[in-house]
Amino acid sequence: MEQDIENSKINTTKVAGVGRAFIGVMRGDIFGSEELIRHLPYLSFLVFLGLIYIGVGFSAEDSVRQINKDKSELKEMRSEYITIKSDLMYATKQSELIKILHEKGLTLEESFQPPKKIEITKDELEDYQAEALSGE
Repeated sequence: MEQDIENSKINTTKVAGVGRAFIGVMRGDIFGSEELIRHLPYLSFLVFLGLIYIGVGFSAEDSVRQINKDKSELKEMRSEYITIKSDLMYATKQSELIKILHEKGLTLEESFQPPKKIEITKDELEDYQAEALSGE
């Protein structure tokens, strides 16, 4: 029976100690204690590290968001490039160019003869160069 009384006194003291600490925090007594003032540089360093950690987290999230935005923009631009390239290749086909010329009323005609190679001998080339230099 005596042990029960001693155990109950110990338990009530612990509760009272926790209660006193809680009341001390609520009153603001803890902020004026010497221990807090002594540990203030360490606590401020921890707060500073916490702020840096939060800032780095926000910066990383912004970077990931920007990378995803750039990836989607790149995919969109690539599909636009492929579409424009295929349209250009189709529009520059010889048959399409002839249709466009006839629609605009231009009288250009398609040549069915292959191009001819013009061959000049060295003597003829020297004569043309001499005429070009003399201005005739």
